[in-house]
Amino acid sequence: MSEFTLIIGNKNYSSWSLRAWLWMKHLGVEFDEIVIPLYSDDTDAQLGAYFSNCKVPVLIHDGLEVWDSLAICEYLAELYPQSSLNDVRQRAVMRSLSAEMHSSFMGLRSELPMNCRREPGSLILSDVCLAEIDRIQSLWQYAADFSDNKGDYLFGSFSIADAMFAPVVLRFHRYNVKVNKPSLAYVNTMLKHPAMQEWIAAGRAEPEVIASEER
Repeated sequence: MSEFTLIIGNKNYSSWSLRAWLWMKHLGVEFDEIVIPLYSDDTDAQLGAYFSNCKVPVLIHDGLEVWDSLAICEYLAELYPQSSLNDVRQRAVMRSLSAEMHSSFMGLRSELPMNCRREPGSLILSDVCLAEIDRIQSLWQYAADFSDNKGDYLFGSFSIADAMFAPVVLRFHRYNVKVNKPSLAYVNTMLKHPAMQEWIAAGRAEPEVIASEER
């Protein structure tokens, strides 16, 4: 039994679960994984055992429950400080990007739900969603400029911001969202991450279908 346990939802659909799971995989943290299918008859009963208000993910560590993807990532960054960006200014900007991702882009979430099984194909998007896509690309460029474009990830080396934007990468890929060349290069970099490939393969293999998340 591992020191950590991570409770997540369906890998095909649960964008919040992906964020915490990917960060743990990147850190090389060994953990037990409990998958609770979402929107099933007993989802709330299973998640009711935790203090997360029936939401995923939840991290269990040494008797402590930590819920919410960003909180989990920050907690692990404190346990493994070598994973953090070295510069305090970069960490501040990284947290700004992560927090904006956490609280924003409702049009994107609604119109382009995460779906690892979806075969790539485009949809007609609202002006709101298109504006959000532009904003995301500007955030990615801001991070690249802040780190002098060193390295393949948002701040050069992989950070919490990359974990937070991982579901967006999947959305851009699965819905053939047209992005500029730097953004496309970043999308391709993230899709090649071994943990991302592992998650996508597992998501595609899941049998559950959530009709409301299919487009």
